[in-house]
Amino acid sequence: MSRLRDRDTGCPWDIEQDFSTIAPYTIEEAYEVADAIDRGDLPALKDELGDLLLQVVFHAQMAREQGAFGFGEVVAAISEKMLRRHPHVFGDAARDDAEAVKRSWEQIKQAERREAGERDASALAGISRGLPEWQRATKLQNRAARVGFDWPGPEPVIDKLHEEIDEVRAEFAAVAADPRDAGARDRLEDEIGDLLFVCANLARHAKVDVGGALRRANLKFERRFRAMEALAAADGVELQNQPLTVQDGYWDRAKAMEKVQGS
Repeated sequence: MSRLRDRDTGCPWDIEQDFSTIAPYTIEEAYEVADAIDRGDLPALKDELGDLLLQVVFHAQMAREQGAFGFGEVVAAISEKMLRRHPHVFGDAARDDAEAVKRSWEQIKQAERREAGERDASALAGISRGLPEWQRATKLQNRAARVGFDWPGPEPVIDKLHEEIDEVRAEFAAVAADPRDAGARDRLEDEIGDLLFVCANLARHAKVDVGGALRRANLKFERRFRAMEALAAADGVELQNQPLTVQDGYWDRAKAMEKVQGS
């Protein structure tokens, strides 16, 4: 990476990059790792982990060029953090179960933030705004739940979900009545956000990872849609030229094929 970034003999593309231009690639590579795990593809996982590691090296090299830190200091920092946050392994503290370890981890993080001069004493402090919003929603809900602000179970969350759906319907009707009403459109976006937030809460109560569940839904949709296209092609028709009723028929056939293949 040092040679790639060399101003005289390096790669023109690598030389002109900075933290902000590389950040999207870092996020993309993390998702590629998750995809390989979802597919159970260990050779691909090895490859994708290498790509992700390259992102760490890239950022560390840019920081070294600015005299901030290098790759060795990145490794040292995470090693020290793991030692500090696992006193039940590397120290004398006793932790009986995973839940106790999680509580200890959060307490240690809070102490670290105080030592660093962080004045935000909220239970929600330290949750990154750079996270995907579905993940941030879950973290906010988990933090609030630790101080007792939580639904007692899934049933009231489902009731709230129905309430939010009704509110979304009302705002859709308001937008349909006057498409030029900017306030109605803003309220619609707000209500859809509330609906998604409650969906994340429902997943949390079910102990289901929101991102994993959505990935499965995406994969299912893609698989069935591609099957629709194949069925239409086998019939000698173009799916895009068919009315919705016919397309729905192909969708039902694709679903039926899955059930047969899965039985």
